[in-house]
Amino acid sequence: MYGDPETVRKILTELGDTWAVVGLSSNQRRAAYGVAEVLQRFGKRIVPVHPKAETVHGEKGYASLADIPFEVDVVDVFVRSDLAGDVADEAATIGAKAVWFQLGVIDGAAYERTQAAGLAMVMDKCPAIEIPRLGLARQRR
Repeated sequence: MYGDPETVRKILTELGDTWAVVGLSSNQRRAAYGVAEVLQRFGKRIVPVHPKAETVHGEKGYASLADIPFEVDVVDVFVRSDLAGDVADEAATIGAKAVWFQLGVIDGAAYERTQAAGLAMVMDKCPAIEIPRLGLARQRR
């Protein structure tokens, strides 16, 4: 319901290549670290967003979406569901084209607000799973 294959494909292939990854830190044991690496291999520029503002995978980090001094196409969210709605709202505020809530991150009200704001949205899915599932990996890099 929260991410039909057409929307998933559109976000991954048409809506831009700059992905802010909210919750990405240098902790290699966290899912965000590995998913960001997959996104880079797929040709995306990842932008770490974490209170520590660490450099991850060679990309400078920022403490918040509002601190990023350039356009962001997709906001990939690795925070708890109770915090994710605020991130989705901030994504709309900064002019992102899409929001992607990772596996287990679900907020139906945020989905409705994001859609109403004109952004594409996927919820409770992982691009590292969807890229090969949709046969997209061989189409990039």
